[in-house]
Order: sequence, then C-alpha cells, then structure tokens
Amino acid sequence: MGFANGILFNLRGFWLGIKTGKLLFWGLIRFLIVLIITGLLVGLILTYHGTIMDLIWAKPQSPWLTWLWYLLSWIISTFLFIFSVLFSYLISQLFFSVLIMDLMSKITEQKITGEVKEAGGISIWKLFLYLIKQEIPRTILPIIIVLIVMVIGWSFVVFGPIVTILSPCITVIFLAWDNTDLIPTRRMVPFGKRFRMLLKSIPFHLGFGLPFLVPGLNILFLSFAPVGATLYQLDLQKQEKKSPE
Repeated sequence: MGFANGILFNLRGFWLGIKTGKLLFWGLIRFLIVLIITGLLVGLILTYHGTIMDLIWAKPQSPWLTWLWYLLSWIISTFLFIFSVLFSYLISQLFFSVLIMDLMSKITEQKITGEVKEAGGISIWKLFLYLIKQEIPRTILPIIIVLIVMVIGWSFVVFGPIVTILSPCITVIFLAWDNTDLIPTRRMVPFGKRFRMLLKSIPFHLGFGLPFLVPGLNILFLSFAPVGATLYQLDLQKQEKKSPE
C-alpha cells in the first residue's frame, strides 16, 4: 500500500471512531490525557520562565543587548514548549495511552471481524507489562533519530533545508507505526520483524502520519489513529489470505 492509502486509512479510522460510541469515548479520553499533561507542563514553564532565563542569562541593562536577550528568551521558550509536548506524549504513551490504544484496537477488531486474536498462554498482567516494554523503544527511537538529524542540520548549514523537511517526515512515520504496530505487538511478533515491516511500508506510514502535521487537529487525529491502523492491519491479513501460497 502506498502514500494515498495511508491517508485514506487514517481518515476512515477517524470517521469510524467518531461514529462508534466506545471508540469515541476512549479516543476523547486519550485526547484529554495528552491535553491535560501538556497544559500542566506548559503552565510550569510559563510560571518559572523568568527563573529559567535568570539561570541562563539575567536580563541585561544595556538596550543594545536587550533585543538579543529577548531573542534568546523566545528561542528557549519555543524549545521548552516543543519539549513539553514531546514529554507529555511520552508520559501519556508509557503510562496511559498504550492501554487505551490497545483497547481501541481490540474494539475495532471485534467490530470488524467479530473476534480479537491474541497470543495464547499469556495473562492480562504479563500482556500489560509486555505492551509497556514494547512502547519504550517505539516511542524513544524516533526521538533519538530526529535529534540526530537535527544535530546534523545544526552542525552543517548546507543540510538545513533537508533537515527541515526530513525531521517532520521521520516523526510522523514513527507516530503512524506506533499505531499500526498494535496488532503485531499484541500477537507477540518479535520487535525486529515488526521493524522490518515498517521499513517495507514507509510510503504508507508517511501518508498515514500526514494528518498529524495539521496544527490544532494533530492531537485529535492521533487520538483516533489506532482505529485506522487496525483497519490497515486487518486489510493486510485479508490480502495475505487471498494471495497464493
């Protein structure tokens, strides 16, 4: 499946989530969790912004340096805001959203196929720990890759325009994978195999993650992304069954 199919499955999942009671409820819960944690962190940043700036550089008396101080203040505020959003998403994923995402995926699978297939012989508690464990590399890996790309862009100005385009593309690909990986994870598919599945479907994941770049609506699209991602995995299974041995 290609880029256009990625966009289509995301929109299909969003619409199904909106019109299905249980999915709408849990999608909004996930949306509120990220929103609340982000709001708390941004509130802390605004409250202690002056203190943070004083620790870095006290406001100069010279009017010639004041403009530079304001510029630095704006850059640091922007960085802290971006960090707070990423950190909020990381916290919500590790402690809350991974469970909600898996639940939304199960509801979708049950609605479409009439059953939920899971790995046999594992307790709910062990499955919970396994999901949390798998979420750590799935969440941290893209952050590390994006930071490396950004450092390269800062170190070599010539790569600046490329990094400007590449960084958001990498981010949305991994955000999309965080959702399309739910069913394989629940069925205990090894991490290496799941990662290779991602590499073989980069265009699809880029298309699926494109709505995550829409300002203001990105968190809402992310909240319902497990639905479209599950539809995608179920469609892949249908295609595998139809294909000749």
